[in-house]
Amino acid sequence: MSLRFVLPLFTALVAPCLGQTMPPWSKGLNNPALNKGEVLGAEDIDNVPDLHGNPMDALLVLFVGGNQFFVMPRLVADFEVMHPEMRGRIFYETLPPGLMRKQMQEGGAVTLGNFTLTVKPDVYEAGARTLYELQKTGVVDHLVPYATNSLEIMVAKGNPLAIRSLADLSKAELRLSMPNPQTEGVARQIAECLHKVGGDPLADSVYKLKVVSGTSYLTQIHHRQTPIRIMQGKSDAGVVWSSEVRFQERIGNPIEGVRIPEAQNTTATYAAGVLAAAPHHAAAVEWVDFLKGAKAQAAYAAFGFKAAAPVVAP
Repeated sequence: MSLRFVLPLFTALVAPCLGQTMPPWSKGLNNPALNKGEVLGAEDIDNVPDLHGNPMDALLVLFVGGNQFFVMPRLVADFEVMHPEMRGRIFYETLPPGLMRKQMQEGGAVTLGNFTLTVKPDVYEAGARTLYELQKTGVVDHLVPYATNSLEIMVAKGNPLAIRSLADLSKAELRLSMPNPQTEGVARQIAECLHKVGGDPLADSVYKLKVVSGTSYLTQIHHRQTPIRIMQGKSDAGVVWSSEVRFQERIGNPIEGVRIPEAQNTTATYAAGVLAAAPHHAAAVEWVDFLKGAKAQAAYAAFGFKAAAPVVAP
């Protein structure tokens, strides 16, 4: 078949599927910068889904846990209404917290392909345990817990393999996509849940034996790879935060979730901290306090997050 026929066929059948499957699902609409200049990019080429806005003239720089990327546009928009001087002047990253912590240790530098960016954050958002540790050492000087989340098994719409529980994940024929313990803190919480259900045998099956056999794929950067792999037919299931399932359902992707009973699940509490060395300290305090307000809480609730109860630092 000649290219004259292949290219139109690809455009008609394959390209729309790629557009639905590959991030950034926002198609660039989540960029808060006002002057976007020349826009470059192509499907799955030269796209950067986790860096948002223009760091050069930012008045507020946020390092936010990656599983909140779909909440941030609404939060930023609401915050800009309250602080019009911030309009177009907020830059944020939505990478896994462990990777952003390493970025901070490298002076704010991060490299993507041929591009290196250096930016100093004002706010760091991650698990509450991590934030309290940073507060104890003086890295963070103002801290607010703002939301909680639980885990869910992500599968293709219709659950074609009838996956019912965490115990099913040990099946030899089941292809998994799992957060990498080296880069994503959620992997530790998933391991705890696997131990609750099946002890060492289940945890070792998912995170050791199936990794060796090639039927457990460990995500390279972000567990947003899991819905992509499921939609591409490369994986059958993966454990993610419940909010990620709600987001995929909300944008119409062929994804659904299998609930994990509360007794087998875990609850993560997220907190935001103002860095003591924040270049824009006053704006950072305004943002962190905003997260516990009604508008921000409504934005999180829309994706299944729950409010964080007041907690006492350990």
